[in-house]
Amino acid sequence: MVLFGICARCRSLLLYVAWRILLLVAGMVQEEGSSSFGSSPLHLFSMMSLSPGIGSPYPWLREMRSEDRGLFLIHLLIACANHVAAGNVENANIGLEYISHLASPDGDTMQRIVAYFTEALADRMLKGWPGLHKALNSTKITSVTEEIIVQKLFFEFCPFLKLAYVITNQAILEAMEGEKVVHIIDLNSFEPAQWISLLQALRERPEGPPHLRITGIHEQKGVLEQMANRLNQEAEKLDIPFQFNPIVSRLENLDVESLRVKSGEAVAISSVLQLHSLLAVDDEMLRRNSPLVNKSPNAVHFQRVLQMNPRTLGDFLDKDVINTCVASPDSESSSPLSLPIPPKMASFLNAISGISPKLMVVTEQESNHNGFSLMERIMEALNFYAALFDGLESTAPRATIERQKIEKMLFGEEIKNIISCEGLDRKKRHEKLDKWIPRLELAGLGNVPLSYHVMLQARRLLQSYNYDGYKIKVENGCFVICWQDQPLFSASAWRFIRYS
Repeated sequence: MVLFGICARCRSLLLYVAWRILLLVAGMVQEEGSSSFGSSPLHLFSMMSLSPGIGSPYPWLREMRSEDRGLFLIHLLIACANHVAAGNVENANIGLEYISHLASPDGDTMQRIVAYFTEALADRMLKGWPGLHKALNSTKITSVTEEIIVQKLFFEFCPFLKLAYVITNQAILEAMEGEKVVHIIDLNSFEPAQWISLLQALRERPEGPPHLRITGIHEQKGVLEQMANRLNQEAEKLDIPFQFNPIVSRLENLDVESLRVKSGEAVAISSVLQLHSLLAVDDEMLRRNSPLVNKSPNAVHFQRVLQMNPRTLGDFLDKDVINTCVASPDSESSSPLSLPIPPKMASFLNAISGISPKLMVVTEQESNHNGFSLMERIMEALNFYAALFDGLESTAPRATIERQKIEKMLFGEEIKNIISCEGLDRKKRHEKLDKWIPRLELAGLGNVPLSYHVMLQARRLLQSYNYDGYKIKVENGCFVICWQDQPLFSASAWRFIRYS
């Protein structure tokens, strides 16, 4: 495909000329030799005025090749995000207006992801006027039922939850070999498929199945009732002594006494995408009390417009954007020990140490979305969700309602929480293994390397569902689940020192 019927060799020149035309229209062309960011085409383009009511002022933008339009979009998004981070509402508004002519939740991968990021930026801006923001959201209905539905769609169309369950179950089976009474604590109990599979595996143990008790934690009583009914039916069919203990609670409000752990029970904890919610803190208070945070560098602005031909959106972001704009994860501000353990996390880890679990299996997003700097979070989130959107395109056709629900109600809401929210409201504080490992070790847990047999089970699952493009890597005895070469989720197993 060629742009305006012109050969690909001339496309780059044409795009450069188009930039110059845009700048001339704005009357903002700088003298040759100027190299500052303030005079860059990206900066000037983001500040140009629009004529209201006439649609896109530059219709040719929509005629671009997908790669070129994506390049324009991502640069405009970062320019707009910098204005939002700086509190420059007028220029941010202009940037959002331009992006609205190119981004779309129904478009190609880049158009869709930028649509959700701009929605998050706009929501953050609106919070500057609390009355306006509350009025616009006062009639919004948050349905937990819808959240459960979209989680089940995520389970169906993406491999991550399936892999988390297979890895968790196999690690529990190995740790509980020979145990006669097993108590599993599920920190987010909504999907019976995980424990049905475990019940079936326990039935095949040479020594016979143990007495199994599962404590399920969820904020919706109806979800737990469905779990109990389904698991009781399966246990009765398999003739396994079984008990389901429901606890209606958010994880952050969990009373560990309600777990009712009994003497003689071998306890295992399953935490699938839950622990990061306990990292929520009052950021302003922490910022004032932590000198390291005040030294944290902001993300670097773009200095040039690159033109390339990426194979995937993840490749584009990895090569073009992320490597250019984000400070090294090894920098002082990103050090896993540079900040204190948040109170809720410390309280939870201290409480569960009291019940002495034999094993805790933790699955978390493998990305740092918990930085103080807004730009740092945006760049990390772009890289992470770009790969998620790319991967979803390989399993769910673009036009399906299921895919739209996953992107809007799951990915889109997570992006909004990461970018728009601060303080205790920012729950999606995903962090990488290099932060989880020292945090859990400080709490008295030791890493249990996941076995080769666990790896075989996980890889068999990917093959059986034809999840091409997904990989599993081993890092320090933990598993990292990737789309292509982009890490997305990690799985690790832990044991309190008394069991080491």
